Amino acid sequence: MLSINHLSIQFGEKHLFKDVSVRVHPQDRIGLAGVNGAGKSTLLKIMTGIIKEDDGVVTRSKNTTIGYLPQEITAITPGNTLYQEAETAFADALAIQEELDRVNHLLGDVDPEAPGFDDLLAKQGDLQHRLDQTDIFRMQSQIETILLGLGFSNADFSKDCQSFSGGWLMRLMLAKLLLANPALLLLDEPTNHLDIESLTWFEEFLKNYQGSIIMISHDRAFLDNLTTTTWELSLGELTVYKGNYSKYLIDKEERMQIKRAAYENQQARIQQTMRFVDRFRSKSTKASQVQSKLKQLDKMELIELDETERTVSFKFPPSPPSGRLAIEVTGLCKEFNKKEVFKNLSFSLQRGEKIAVVGKNGAGKSTLVKILAGLIQPDSGKITVGHNVKVSYFGQHQAQELDPNYTILETLSHVSNEMTIAQTRSLLGTFLFTGDDVDKKVGVLSGGEKSRVALAKMIASPANLLILDEPTNHLDITSQEVLQEAMRQYDGSIIVVSHNRYFINSFVSKVLEIKNTVATLFDGNIDYYLHKIQENKDNASAAKNSSRAEAVDQPVAVKAKGKEARQQQARLRQLKSKELEPLKKIVTRCEQEIEKLEAAKTSLEQALADPELYNNQDKFTEKNNEYNTVQRQLKRSYQEWENSQAKIEELENRFKKELGE
Repeated sequence: MLSINHLSIQFGEKHLFKDVSVRVHPQDRIGLAGVNGAGKSTLLKIMTGIIKEDDGVVTRSKNTTIGYLPQEITAITPGNTLYQEAETAFADALAIQEELDRVNHLLGDVDPEAPGFDDLLAKQGDLQHRLDQTDIFRMQSQIETILLGLGFSNADFSKDCQSFSGGWLMRLMLAKLLLANPALLLLDEPTNHLDIESLTWFEEFLKNYQGSIIMISHDRAFLDNLTTTTWELSLGELTVYKGNYSKYLIDKEERMQIKRAAYENQQARIQQTMRFVDRFRSKSTKASQVQSKLKQLDKMELIELDETERTVSFKFPPSPPSGRLAIEVTGLCKEFNKKEVFKNLSFSLQRGEKIAVVGKNGAGKSTLVKILAGLIQPDSGKITVGHNVKVSYFGQHQAQELDPNYTILETLSHVSNEMTIAQTRSLLGTFLFTGDDVDKKVGVLSGGEKSRVALAKMIASPANLLILDEPTNHLDITSQEVLQEAMRQYDGSIIVVSHNRYFINSFVSKVLEIKNTVATLFDGNIDYYLHKIQENKDNASAAKNSSRAEAVDQPVAVKAKGKEARQQQARLRQLKSKELEPLKKIVTRCEQEIEKLEAAKTSLEQALADPELYNNQDKFTEKNNEYNTVQRQLKRSYQEWENSQAKIEELENRFKKELGE
């Protein structure tokens, strides 16, 4: 349906695209990967025609329609309401409808015997046929379904578009694109402004989409759940990998191992050849051989290793000792302009526990964490911070709030008087700011660089309770995963707001959902939370159908017989598998952690048993602190393993009864 043929773009010595040829087929699901600056967004703009190329470079099948979602807001009509703007996705169909109405009106006024009547009749038939090919008769239901799915409310439909924030306008642009139903969707970071609920809906919508999709995204779970092919742009070349993003990483590493070996062999041959040339260059008897060797080098096609983006590399310092309770919230209430944000919100967090706060945009997630960080006062309720608990806060707009007039080094130096310049430089180095980089003014940094400075600023002050609001904004996937691992290993407590499911899934053990001013606590990670939400929806649907409700809630063996009984058992076993899966993942992860921590503990015990260690007090203190950290992490992992095993046993027993086993 679309192909790119021998696309080449070069700036000086740098190839943005080097003889790129690729084809898009019907119902393809393609993820576009590559380091920042590799040309991913440029490639989408070339495919959609925004950036023009020579004839024949981009070819499209006849009647192939293309829809493109950029990262910035475009094409919103001033003065339109939300619903009116969504209607513009049907502009062509509405124009046909208007013309058909005009022709029908003319036919009513023209005598059937009059000249031109037959032409009007033929035009009416053609317009009606064209209108029948559109979805205009389902326009209202489609608009409502997609706007509501992306998080808008019925009350929003009549609001002026200009009253919405940038994030909501990006959702409106996405809605218009989905309503237009193009044959090929080109999506550049479509999940940036979606909360978990609307993201889940959007993901399901795309799974059933009949057209082809090419997407750029820093949301690994989104890519893994949707894509079946990955295109990687590197050094101007495009490589096609079969499979989703996770499969691409595995296949790429295997390919890179082969390529690295070939590169090292080639470099060894080049060095050997140059040693021969340098040795015999001045000898006339070897002149012909020297020239022959040099010609061989000129003809050799050099192997280039793929671009690799430098990544953040750090771990949180050990958290200061504290009491068992990290924080307790009781009966918290907050409203703005007489509009209730949340009421009677209560939860507690123990030392070392990590919780994700989720909910729709505007539900009050950021308000809650600002209250917990002491930046906003609640209307009522009580917040109890545990003994010796020190809070460090990273806000959603923290990067934008940095003073642009300070250098990076000055920004960090103002945070803590305890850190030396050398220590501050070392910390900044782990966030990719080295050498003269630290003397750059914050005002000249990119969004991603500012986010890294803000994260470094948070880490500069030792804390045992981290409160973070969308910490992965502006971070690429690799840097997200480094931060994710650091937070997983962190021995303090964490409260995090994030719509990035893959990022928070591996380290949180609780999820606090804020919905319709009410907070609900789920014991488990994001997979478990999403499963329970879906289960609740399924149960609500099943309640409308008594027979289906009986199939879920009643023991199978009571009334059902034969085929019906087997079908009910199959449904229950499927439900059992869905409920157990997230818990089993937690158990597996804990077992892997425990194995590593036990090995580290044994190694540290052996080191601490060495009398020589006590002669170096600094080294002994370092090893002893490491040992205490491992002990705390081990205790937490065992506790999480035991809790998950208990839940598994409880579920197993429940389903045994329901299955009559």
